[in-house]
Amino acid sequence: MLENFWFNVEYGLNHVLDINGYDHVLFLMVLAVPYVFKDWKRVLLLVSMFTLGHTLSLVLAAYGVVSVSGKLVEFLIPITILIAAIYNVFTAGKKDRGRKIGLLFFTTLFFGLIHGLGFAREFKMLAGLADNKIELLIEFALGIEIAQVIVVFVVLFLGFLFQTLFRFSRRDWVMVLSAIVIGLVIPMIIQSDLLTS
Repeated sequence: MLENFWFNVEYGLNHVLDINGYDHVLFLMVLAVPYVFKDWKRVLLLVSMFTLGHTLSLVLAAYGVVSVSGKLVEFLIPITILIAAIYNVFTAGKKDRGRKIGLLFFTTLFFGLIHGLGFAREFKMLAGLADNKIELLIEFALGIEIAQVIVVFVVLFLGFLFQTLFRFSRRDWVMVLSAIVIGLVIPMIIQSDLLTS
């Protein structure tokens, strides 16, 4: 029982931290980069909205409610990262950024749904072997949440280092990291099966 629990949690952890599927990490980077440690409640809430969206997709897929073309999802995932990174570039250093929090939460939830669909096929196979799909889903979501908190902590810590040791302004740090992510996702979009087939 406990062995199963840890297997499913670890599966969730590996899903986020898998070096071959780094799109999840890129999204979390652009989600967290505008914030500092004192904003941890807001960041945690945003990450949880993403997990919720991701989990909802898996529920819908596991029970056969939705079925979306894999090619379309693989194209949309880097698009969500690109949108979030461009949003950062245009809002970096702006004071009124925090006011649009409702829209930000809703968008993060929606993007979580899209990212979840990217994993739906594999999860459906895993759920097919499970006695209790909901239990599996909760344990898997817990693993995802733990991994996401680790990634966000690293991003906040790097932000702290760059802004204190290297004297980056907060605006420059957001711009630089977001620009790096944009540079990484554009080839992902161009090379996606939807555009190349």
